[in-house]
Amino acid sequence: MKTELGGLRLSAAAALTVGIVGVSFALLSNSQAILLDGLFNLCYFATTLVTFKVLRMVHRPDDDQYPFGYGYFESLVNAGKGLLILGISVIALFDSLAALLTGGRAIAVGLAVGYAMFATFTCTLTALSLHFARKRIDSPLLQADCENWVVNSIISAAVLLTFCLVPLIEALEWDMAVPYVDPVLVGFVVLVCIGVPIRMAGRAFTELLNKTPPDSVAKPVTHAIEKALAGLPTERIYTRMVRPGRTLYVIVHVVLNKRFPLEGLEQLDRIRHDVDAAVRNVHAHTVVDVLFTAHERWAAPIAPSNGAYRTNDMAP
Repeated sequence: MKTELGGLRLSAAAALTVGIVGVSFALLSNSQAILLDGLFNLCYFATTLVTFKVLRMVHRPDDDQYPFGYGYFESLVNAGKGLLILGISVIALFDSLAALLTGGRAIAVGLAVGYAMFATFTCTLTALSLHFARKRIDSPLLQADCENWVVNSIISAAVLLTFCLVPLIEALEWDMAVPYVDPVLVGFVVLVCIGVPIRMAGRAFTELLNKTPPDSVAKPVTHAIEKALAGLPTERIYTRMVRPGRTLYVIVHVVLNKRFPLEGLEQLDRIRHDVDAAVRNVHAHTVVDVLFTAHERWAAPIAPSNGAYRTNDMAP
């Protein structure tokens, strides 16, 4: 798998296959745990179709309709995936509680074990394939899919292990406990894995809200900017950045000493080129704007309500 599109196609094919097989086996075995897994994958397949469209969009340049590009659609899709997984998990949790309160449910163990073996193998293989692909391809879309398949693998393995214990429970003549195996399993899996969709959606929403990227991203970029501007008589450097999806937007306000010997606009463009190259060395998908001023008020943070400057503020 050499491309981002190839990874997403693998994810979509695996989700569709596991989803169809899961729903079919759920109807035959009467297992809500298997139904949860099947519906989860069918819904994820549907969101992957949207992901294909977004993948084409994020590579477009900005235009009059979207002057800051299409990177936010990537975060929007990941937020939708996280909320979808979370929603299905919550519904499954309430269903399992209802089953526990009404005497559990009987399942066809043989069919359930057969599905769980198939699902565990398929999900684990897909997760490993996407994990190795991520090492070569920097893609938030692949990262979200990889996290999904890790969760899927854990769910399938837990289902397999639990269903394999049912014959042991029957051998110990604990027949009253058998109907509760399926709802208890559903509740356990949901509670163990629910943190993954919460983190996925939370990370996407922080990007949509223009929160500064984590230090693992922001600090190397800030250090690269400071190094590129080290030869200038700067009074202060203000760096602001956001990262919707894979694209990092960086705005650098450079407050120069008023006695800076400006040779012309080409000199400033050379400085911009140096800053842009330095940032791209640490983050490939980047848009950098470098602004120069001799007055700190044009660079310092300011509340929107105070954004209008008085005329006498313009004086040197």
